[in-house]
Amino acid sequence: MTTLNAEPDTPVPVGIEKNRVRGGPPRSEILRRDKWWAQPLAIFSGLLAFIVYATWAALRNGHFYAGNVGRDYLSPFYSPCLTNSCTSNGYVWGGWTWWRLSPAIPILIFPLSFRLSCYYYRKSYYRSFWLSPPSCAVPDAGSTKAKSPRNKYSGETKFPLIFQNIHRYTWYFAVIFAGILTFDAVAAFRFHNGIGMGLGTLIFVVNALLIWAYTLGCHSCRHLCGGGLRTFSSANSRHFIWKNFVSKLNEHHQLFAWLSLFWIAFADFYTWLVATGAIHDPRFF
Repeated sequence: MTTLNAEPDTPVPVGIEKNRVRGGPPRSEILRRDKWWAQPLAIFSGLLAFIVYATWAALRNGHFYAGNVGRDYLSPFYSPCLTNSCTSNGYVWGGWTWWRLSPAIPILIFPLSFRLSCYYYRKSYYRSFWLSPPSCAVPDAGSTKAKSPRNKYSGETKFPLIFQNIHRYTWYFAVIFAGILTFDAVAAFRFHNGIGMGLGTLIFVVNALLIWAYTLGCHSCRHLCGGGLRTFSSANSRHFIWKNFVSKLNEHHQLFAWLSLFWIAFADFYTWLVATGAIHDPRFF
């Protein structure tokens, strides 16, 4: 019978105070033998795919509204579309005559600031793009004997990461945009000859639901409902919302973060296909 020799535990000093050298073994001495790299690789691939697609979608500056084929579908990347190009496309928003670039550029600033500063997304791109650290019990990419900008640890107290603290404020803008996308979902029921429902209508309804699930499950929303209280007995309504709605959504915040992210891209892509005439949007009634 083969006996496995256990490796002796070697204590590793770890310093987490401000400006202390980060502890942990160098990358050549990783003790984990499982596929710890699979999750950060998958997250890196998923986020990179979205970045590439969103960049193309924002810069294409066309076919973001399917009104030319009798569908009231507006891409979520371009909503609310405030520029004159939206007016020329026949949508209800519009009016900026001085903006010459893609109308998606000024719009995406607010949802992106909310997601970039989101607690879950911070963990995701810190681990997958910066390898800081790439996984639990795996040393930081800067925790080597060689000099590295990340040999010093300051958390999120210095530029540019100190701007992550705006997350609690970007949540309010996220609620506004969730309302706008809800309006777009309702508008998707409008057809040239009255009320109806197409495949695109369902896509926009699901998009609005996922956006609300992600937004209301945010940690900032959870704190807004249940934070700052010494006892819940003095705020029964807030406790009910915190326990039965917001906390339930927060348990699946990671799932809704990914579903809402890729569903937005899917809704945009579907709108583009319908607007260009590449596919026909089937109508149910």
